[in-house]
Amino acid sequence: MVFLYCEVVRWVDDEPQPGLVEVRFTDAHHQQWAFIDKWPVFSAGDDLAPEARYPIAVGILCDILTTGNTAVTSDTVKISVTPWGLESREGCTEFEVRADQLTTS
Repeated sequence: MVFLYCEVVRWVDDEPQPGLVEVRFTDAHHQQWAFIDKWPVFSAGDDLAPEARYPIAVGILCDILTTGNTAVTSDTVKISVTPWGLESREGCTEFEVRADQLTTS
């Protein structure tokens, strides 16, 4: 399993249960992307709550689509965030990120 490093930047709302958070990351082109979804999509722990101190580092489960030889450098990876059914607020599901933004843990 591969995860994209991101940050939860704020608690959005208590409804629908169990609550919504906003998560952001910056891609290999320096564009910032945001997701809003239920907090368990981003964390298995109890660290995300309305009263938590944000930002909090989390990971988004992703699929690797291509590696190297991309438009930026050989250190970039094209990913999809569809394993959990996510899409950015702009409706995007595929992103080009730096390889060091990914982890397997």
